[in-house]
Amino acid sequence: MTAPPTRRVRTSEDFGGIELDVVDAGRHGDPVIVLAHGWPESSHSWRHQIEPLVDAGYRVLVPDQRGYAGSSAPREVAAYRSDHLAADLCALLDDVDADTAIFVGHDWGSLVVWDLARFRPERVSAIVNVSVPYTPWPIRPTDLFRSVYADRFFYMLYFQLPDRPEQELEADVETTLRTILWTGSAEMAGPPPDPSKLPSLEHGTVLGTFAHGKVVPTDLPTWLTRADLDRYVDQFTTSGFFGPTGWYRNIDADWELTRDLPAPAMPCAFIGGDKDGVIAHRMEYVDRMRDSLPDFRGVELIADAGHWTQQERPAEFNAALLRLLAQL
Repeated sequence: MTAPPTRRVRTSEDFGGIELDVVDAGRHGDPVIVLAHGWPESSHSWRHQIEPLVDAGYRVLVPDQRGYAGSSAPREVAAYRSDHLAADLCALLDDVDADTAIFVGHDWGSLVVWDLARFRPERVSAIVNVSVPYTPWPIRPTDLFRSVYADRFFYMLYFQLPDRPEQELEADVETTLRTILWTGSAEMAGPPPDPSKLPSLEHGTVLGTFAHGKVVPTDLPTWLTRADLDRYVDQFTTSGFFGPTGWYRNIDADWELTRDLPAPAMPCAFIGGDKDGVIAHRMEYVDRMRDSLPDFRGVELIADAGHWTQQERPAEFNAALLRLLAQL
């Protein structure tokens, strides 16, 4: 497939009026499906899904979200609250004169889609989220993390610190991305570390902690080509990590915005990798969606897939996604 066209879309002036680069593939008038990437990814993480979805009769919109790649990257932390990120996705629908769309989110994209469905349910016809199940925080997220990790290293607490995370991640962008992509993949899957064995928050690093003492290979996983990695390196060299880290810095603010909103009531489904560290040892969070979501349509678990589910096992992922879409 030739590279699908990318357009520049201006988002709501009420939320900063920023600009997003958006892949737009498919035919005018077909039902719209929006693919929302996570951290540290971009629209390129959905490269294997665009053509199959177009062939299935969808118009596919895939943004480089706020702070990523060549899209606008405001320098205020509050610009990355979930109400801003959700408004950006609604602006994509306005741009193509669509009242509603199906949304598919991965990783942080899933969190944004879950919040969008609560902020603006009238814009969301259905959801298929990947990797991150719907799990309302019982208390303020950073308080929850501190209750588990105390003064030990946890990357979401580390990301609350000013400047230091960006300095680490931007020091060698290729090493950063290669390490994160390897350590989240099925090839390096393993049980989560014992919090008591982690370094202190003061002395830990993201890359060291993600590796959990394992040696990160110098080559690439079989599912990632050199061209793919180069694309990501170019994108994060352009954007830096302030914007992507800003999503994490708003996790408490996002909780305040959504804590009293009802659960998404539209048809919802979930795809996960059975070796994804987010859920592999916490499957009860996936199971709970059957009770917490009023119209939950099911789960597809993909064997031997890690956190980068749609990139690691694209054929299996696409088949699962199309099966779920047929039920929605």
